[in-house]
Amino acid sequence: MRDFLMPSLGADMEAGTLVAWRKRAGDAIRRGDIVAEVDTAKGVIEVEVFVDGVVDRILVEPGHRVPVGTPLARLREVGEPATPGAPALEMPLAPVETGELPATAAVPPELAAPAPSVSPAAPRPTGAAVSRASPSARRLARERGVDLATVTGTGPRGTITQADVERAAAPVAPPAPPMSAATRAADTGDRLARMRRTIAAAMARSKREIPHFYLGTTIDLHRCVAWIASENDRRPAERRLLPGVLLLKATALALREVPELNAVWEHDGVVLRDAVHVGVAISLRQGGLVVAALHDTQSRSLDRLMDGLRDLTVRGRAGRLRSSELSDSTITVTSLGDRGVESVYGVIYPPQVALVGFGKVVERPWAGDGGLFVRPVVTATLAADHRVTDGHRGGLFLDAIDRLLQEPERL
Repeated sequence: MRDFLMPSLGADMEAGTLVAWRKRAGDAIRRGDIVAEVDTAKGVIEVEVFVDGVVDRILVEPGHRVPVGTPLARLREVGEPATPGAPALEMPLAPVETGELPATAAVPPELAAPAPSVSPAAPRPTGAAVSRASPSARRLARERGVDLATVTGTGPRGTITQADVERAAAPVAPPAPPMSAATRAADTGDRLARMRRTIAAAMARSKREIPHFYLGTTIDLHRCVAWIASENDRRPAERRLLPGVLLLKATALALREVPELNAVWEHDGVVLRDAVHVGVAISLRQGGLVVAALHDTQSRSLDRLMDGLRDLTVRGRAGRLRSSELSDSTITVTSLGDRGVESVYGVIYPPQVALVGFGKVVERPWAGDGGLFVRPVVTATLAADHRVTDGHRGGLFLDAIDRLLQEPERL
C-alpha cells in the first residue's frame, strides 16, 4: 500500500487545490494514467500516477486546497488486500477494462452523501442488463436503486462493474450559472497575480541561494538556415521545422559532453540526471510563463521534437499540462528571439543548475573561411550554478552547442 501525494510542480509551489478525480476507488491504474486534476498558479494540471495497481481509497475531496506532500489517495498493488470498507477491484488489471472519467467528474462515491435506499417503485432491470452485470454490481444496484438497463458497462465485452454502478449512483451536480465577463476578467486577473507572486518567490530564492555566473557566445547559423530551408521545401506546410528545434536538440546533445549541467540541486548536493528533459519556457497569452519538459529530448528526432514543442505550447497556454511536464525538467531553454531580443541572461529555475538562452537570429558581418561575409547569427548564453560547475566547463558546453549546429543534418 502506498500514498498518492499532492505533487510538487516546481520549487515555487507550496499547495494545490484538488479540482477533480479522473479515477475512483476500485479503478485499475497503469503508470502514466491521469488520476486527478490539480489547480495551481500555473493552471489546472493533470496529475499522473507512476505505478501500476488499484485506487484503494480516496482521501481528499475535490475543492480542498492542501499542502504539497499531503496524501490524496491510497494505492495498492493488484492482488494486495483492499482496505476494509474500500471498494474491491472486480476485474483483473487490463487497459480495456477501466473507463476514464471525464475531467468534470463528481465527488467520489465514498465522499458523497449516502444514496437513497431502494424504493418499492424502483424499475426492475431487464434480463439482458442483469446477465451482463457482475454479481457485486447487481447487489450494489439493488442497494442504490440503480436501473442496470441505464448503465453502460466498461468491463470486458460491456460487462457492468461495481465502479459503473457507483458512477451511475453518484449525484449529479447542478450546472454552474454562466460566468459574467467581469467575473471572468477578475478570475484571470487573480490567477495572473498569483502566478506573478509564485514566479517572484522562485526567482528571489534562486538569486538568493544560487551563485550564478553567466557566459555568452555568438553562433554562425548559416548552415542551419540553409539546411532548414532545403528541408522545408520538401515538406507540407504542417510538417515544416522551426530553427528552434535545432537549438533544443543541440543543447540536449551538448549535455553529453558536460553532464553536470543536466542535474538538480537537492539536499545540499548535486544529483545528476541520466535522461535529458529540456524545459521549454512558454509565454502565456494573459501574461506570465510556464516551463514544460520535453521528455527525452536527446533521443527524439527533429520531427518528434517539433510535434512535442507544438503540443506543449498549445496545452501550456490552455492550462492543460501534465504534472510530469512541470516537474521533470533537468535544464531550461528560453528564447526571446520572436520578441526581438538579441540576448537573454536568465535566472536559474530551482532545483535546476543551468539555463540556456537564445536570442533573435540576426544578420551580422562575419569573418571566416578566409573572407568577410554577412551571416545569420544567434547569441547563446548560459546561466550556471557555481556550486556545480565553473566557467571552463560552461565554455565547453557552449562550444559543443556551436559545433553541433554546424552539422544540422546530423541532429
